[in-house]
Amino acid sequence: MSNAAVISNVRKKYQALAPFLHEKARRCWAACEALALGRGGISAVAVATALSRLTIRRGIAEVQAGDDSPGDTPPGHPRIRRPGGGRDSIAATDRTLLRDLKRLIDPATRGDPMSPLLWTCKSTRNLADALTGLGHDLSHQTVSRLLVDLGYSLQANRKTEEGNDHPDRDAQFEHINRKVRSFQRRGQPVVSVDTKKKEIVGNYKNPGREWEPRGRPRRVKSKDFPDKQKGKVAPGVYDQTTNEGWVNVGISHDTAEFAVESIRRWWYRMGRSVYPEATELLITADSGGSNGSRNRLWKVRLQDLADEADLKIAVCHFPPGTSKWNKIEHRMFCHITENWRGRPLVDHEVVVNLIGSTQTRMGLRVEAELDTNKYEKGIKVTDREMESVQLKRDKFHGDWNYAIEPHPK
Repeated sequence: MSNAAVISNVRKKYQALAPFLHEKARRCWAACEALALGRGGISAVAVATALSRLTIRRGIAEVQAGDDSPGDTPPGHPRIRRPGGGRDSIAATDRTLLRDLKRLIDPATRGDPMSPLLWTCKSTRNLADALTGLGHDLSHQTVSRLLVDLGYSLQANRKTEEGNDHPDRDAQFEHINRKVRSFQRRGQPVVSVDTKKKEIVGNYKNPGREWEPRGRPRRVKSKDFPDKQKGKVAPGVYDQTTNEGWVNVGISHDTAEFAVESIRRWWYRMGRSVYPEATELLITADSGGSNGSRNRLWKVRLQDLADEADLKIAVCHFPPGTSKWNKIEHRMFCHITENWRGRPLVDHEVVVNLIGSTQTRMGLRVEAELDTNKYEKGIKVTDREMESVQLKRDKFHGDWNYAIEPHPK
């Protein structure tokens, strides 16, 4: 057999076995092949496997020495190399390295005016430069490995602090929970309402990424100046019981009239058919904005809806600064945003179609419609109009919890 044929044969066997061999097994197998080939075997195996001749000779020595070889791994032992083998880690040879690294990344120490990273971000390159300035010799890749060993990872800011919590914050959440369960037990509808979700309509960049042909990204406007003719989007209503939502795509201002119109459209398009025997409706909403607890127009328009639909409308507002707890935020809006990620909202038709196509594996279904009505800002509600509202405040925080009853017919 020619030398080329021998090398080709060894290479095929090595390529088939390599994924199953650890370091020692690899060199011992190469040693056995070289011994079997005889004279010139080491060179042939080295060419076929790309292992060095020194590695193959070491394998031959281990094979010939048998189980008593110092390099052998004891049976059942997880180690491949001998204990103590390999180069010592830099953290072991540089006794002050980890201490200095911890001081640099410690938030309290970083605020020290003497800290070298006071005005820079904590990137691995900046950390490496700072450590070099303190007398340590290492690369930014080494810094990255040390940070992982210390239990650090790349993390973004998380919005969790609600600010100055109201003293009755927890009590209000418990009140809302009891109210929601009471309505659901009696088969009465419960909806979560919010109208602060706004998006610019037009060929603007939308956060997120979508699969596109390589090198052909969607081209959008470089500046996000709103198109006054196309306006903004302001959804919607979420049914907490059926896991269904309604989005009223508006082109005008976000007002209390707009918020109540969204509820009205949900009721006549979706709610009434699901709850044909309903006599009450519970709405959970934020404390501020167009559906805020102090908004007089909100209450007046809810009275109009109560009279029209012949429903007693109960409202529970979340405490100030806790809007993220509203069910609609993390059960509907987030999925809408995910569905249209990376897609420019070029016109209202695209917006309606994208929202209406939103679904989840948990069964969320969303319907949408374009609302072309014009809603004026700054409408004043007179005291006489407020007196006509059949407002019944709850004993607990009547400013947050109340009901509006329809006028007798």
